[in-house]
Order: sequence, then C-alpha cells, then structure tokens
Amino acid sequence: MSDNTDPVLARLTSLHPRLMDLSLDRLRGLLAKLGNPEQRLPPIIHVAGTNGKGSTCAFLRAIGEAAGMRVHVFTSPHLVRFNERFRVAGQIVSDERLNATMAHIEAVNASAPITLFEVITAAAFHMFANEPADLCVLEVGLGGRGDATNVIRAPAATAITSISLDHKELLGDTLAAIAMEKAGIMKPGVPVITGAQPAEVIETLLRHAAAAGAPALLRDRDWRAEPAPSGFRFSDRAGSFDLPPPSLPGAHQIDNAGIAIAALRAAGLAIPAAAFTAGVGRADWPARMQRLHGKLAALLPPSWELWLDGGHNPGAGLALAEHLRGWADRPAHVVVGLNQAKDGAGFLRPIVPLVTTLWAVSEADQHASMTVEGIIAASGGVARPGPTVIEALRAMPRQGPPARVLICGSLYLAGSVLTADVGLMDGLL
Repeated sequence: MSDNTDPVLARLTSLHPRLMDLSLDRLRGLLAKLGNPEQRLPPIIHVAGTNGKGSTCAFLRAIGEAAGMRVHVFTSPHLVRFNERFRVAGQIVSDERLNATMAHIEAVNASAPITLFEVITAAAFHMFANEPADLCVLEVGLGGRGDATNVIRAPAATAITSISLDHKELLGDTLAAIAMEKAGIMKPGVPVITGAQPAEVIETLLRHAAAAGAPALLRDRDWRAEPAPSGFRFSDRAGSFDLPPPSLPGAHQIDNAGIAIAALRAAGLAIPAAAFTAGVGRADWPARMQRLHGKLAALLPPSWELWLDGGHNPGAGLALAEHLRGWADRPAHVVVGLNQAKDGAGFLRPIVPLVTTLWAVSEADQHASMTVEGIIAASGGVARPGPTVIEALRAMPRQGPPARVLICGSLYLAGSVLTADVGLMDGLL
C-alpha cells in the first residue's frame, strides 16, 4: 500500500483505545452508513479456527478460480504489504483503489469510535459489494462470535479449522472455551464443516451447532479425506474422488483441503471434479512450509534447503514437529522468532527433540517480538542466540550431510524474512 494511506490508518487507529475489542455494534453502525455492503455479496464461505484458516481459504480460492469463478477473499494478517488482505475478484487490490476506499470510509465514519480491524473489514465489504463475483471467502480475524467478519447474516457455509490454545487472554484458557468462541460463526440452517479436532472441541461444536440449528458436517463422520498413493481420496454422501497431493506441504494440509472441498459441496456451488483436482494441486499461500530460493537461501551451501512457516502456537508446533519427523533423512536446523504474547514453551516443546540446532532470533522490524533470552528460556536452554536470522544462518555448522533449515514462530517474522529474500514476493502480488 502506498504511503498516502498511512495517515488515514493512523487517524483511524486513534479512534478507539483498544487494538482488539470483540464487538459488532460499532461496525454495524458504520456499515449502515455505507449502505450495508455486507448484505450485497456473492455466496460467502466463512472460515474460523486457530490453525489452517489461511490455507483453507487458499484452497477455497484456488478451487473456485479453477471452476471459472471470480472470487473475493479477505484474510489477515498481511505479510509484506497491507494490500494482501484484499483480493477483489481474484486480484490483490491496487494502491489507488484501497487508498480511495479507506478515505471514503474515514469520511463516512465521521470520527465515531471504531477499531482498525473493523475499518479494514468495512473496506473489504465495500469493495466486494461494488465488484461482481461468484464467491466470497472470509477469514475470521480473531475468535468468531465477536469478530468483525461475523456481521454477515447468511453465509452459504461456515468452516472451522483446527482449534488449539491461542489468544487465551481474549478467547479463554481451555479448548472448550476457545471452541465456543469459534462456534459463534454458526448460523441457523447454514452447514458448518469441521476437520480433525480434539474430542472436547467436537463436543462443544456439536452442542453449539444443535443450539444454533446449523447442520454439522464432521470429518470421519460426514466426510473423509484419506491419504492415497497418488495423493488423497475425498468422500462424502454425494460420492468420492481421488485428488493429487495438496500443493501446500505437510500432512495437515489434507485436512485443510478436505474442509475446503466439503464446504464448497455443502454450499451447493456447482464445482466440477476437475476444478477440485486443479485447485488442490495449485493453491498458494506464502509462509506455510514455503521453500525459499532467494538472498537468504544463498547464505547456505547450495545443497541445503531453506523453508519458512508462520506457525506460532502449540497446535502449529505439533504440526511442524510432524513435518520435521519426515525430514529425518537430513539434519534439521530451526530458527525461531516468537511474539511476546505467545506460549513459546508450548510451541517449542514438540520441536526441540527433533532438531540438530535451534536458534533464537529477534528482528528489528518484527512486531512485538520476544527477546532472544526469552526464547532461549522457553526452549529450556536448548536454543542458541542468533540473534538475527542472517547471523543464525551464517553460524550454522556446515560439516556433515546437506541439511534443511526451517524459519518459524511468527507471521511477523515471516513477513520480515520474505522482505529480506529479495524478489520473492514479486510473483505473489
């Protein structure tokens, strides 16, 4: 986004004292002044969860576009450019259009109290309502029940991806409490699709679905996604078909791809089988087990691999640990930069036993980063001080067979890394 919008964002940020305030009334008032654009959108699939939301949205978009649809997508946070949050009919919004939209919303809001995320959500709805499309994919920003995206009344389907402990200060300190917040996106008569979940989460979601009158479609009960020699097989009551391996690496991506397929089918959208195949095989989502090939990778020996993942909570730590087990053929070095508010020990606990070396880093431009000393403590003293990504990459022991390096722990760190890996984002945006 251009510098022209920065003063607008600064002024809007000052209108409400809290960065996060889970309430819908302020946004409803602003949307009414804008002519209720949230009521003039194409069929919506609303996605909540702790881990996997962004990947599921990426599969939804890729499948929809493979079917010839024009797809709006609203996601958060961004990695490098603010514009990444908004895809209008398949295209990242231009600086010119976003600047004009933000200025218009600021004028319409007329200095009323509003949070920045509520303004951003209003901007997405306003742009989406003014551009024809066939599908709208909305990712929940935080929680579900009180999230700004939950002002929508009747989505075509809702989806809840993997739930784990995160944002405990806002959503609760148990899986059941967090699941209840996520379940707040359920709507009467609207199918809700959920993937693999702990038993207590399933119990909570089913109870809330029954109370809301939302038909629940559970993995391994109402739909299945099972690994197969050529990829995986999806099946539901309407039939089954084989698909290629998901383009996003990691065994957990079969769950996310399956949720996307089940949601599109439950929404009643006309998606040909070929579009499911094409979409699953070409979905793209940066910083989700993404192989890097740029300037940072050049700091390592040519035979080494450099990977990036934005995972940052205990559930993501478990998923990354499973991926690291698949890397047993090579030494694995992990570079970690965490945020202050995160459960660093919970994230690192499953990872620590699987690494050759662990490095703690804190980049100067990484928002709210945990100190290097804090990360070392969270690792039980195992991590070494980077103290930056570049210094960690240069300090890794080169002896022995070719190795793999994984940078992880924060989406803010991921944005910093992508910026440093010159040229990497050119094809993305």
